[in-house]
Amino acid sequence: MAKLELRTLIDKYELIIEKFEELESNIDKLLEQIPGVEQMLAIKGIGKDTVAGFFSEVGDLSYYSHPRQIIKLAGLSLKENTSGKHKGQTKITKRGRKTLRALLFRVAMPLVAKNTAFKALHEYFTKRQNNPLKKMQSLIAICNKLIRILFTIGKKQCDFSEERMLRDIPHMTVLQAAA
Repeated sequence: MAKLELRTLIDKYELIIEKFEELESNIDKLLEQIPGVEQMLAIKGIGKDTVAGFFSEVGDLSYYSHPRQIIKLAGLSLKENTSGKHKGQTKITKRGRKTLRALLFRVAMPLVAKNTAFKALHEYFTKRQNNPLKKMQSLIAICNKLIRILFTIGKKQCDFSEERMLRDIPHMTVLQAAA
């Protein structure tokens, strides 16, 4: 009886593996049809699962006119907790798609580790003299930057350039000129 049960479990496992492979091939076919995916995949630290998850949560980018709409959809827009004369802390709203927020945060960690531009941006955010951010705040800012980059690539089908990203940030050009 134990051998029969073991054989059944192995058959179930092989069936599940087969279904996962079929699902992967379907995802690959669907990603090929979306404009800008090749350029998104060229970014070091972003894979097929990330892009597929982003598009599954956001949908067609033609429905959006500005990346701030996607930031709000993810619940990453900022709000300040104030009352009368009391000025509270500024935090993210968390009113949005939890899975999109989680996906972006899980992508931000390897981006900071593997991608030199995002690593430099993270270092700047955490070590700047005026208003340095905590590490978690910096990762949220990087998530917002990633949304803007993916939105632009999806709309314009342009290539990602680390140098251009750092050059577009005014305070980073001062650091690069000093180095």
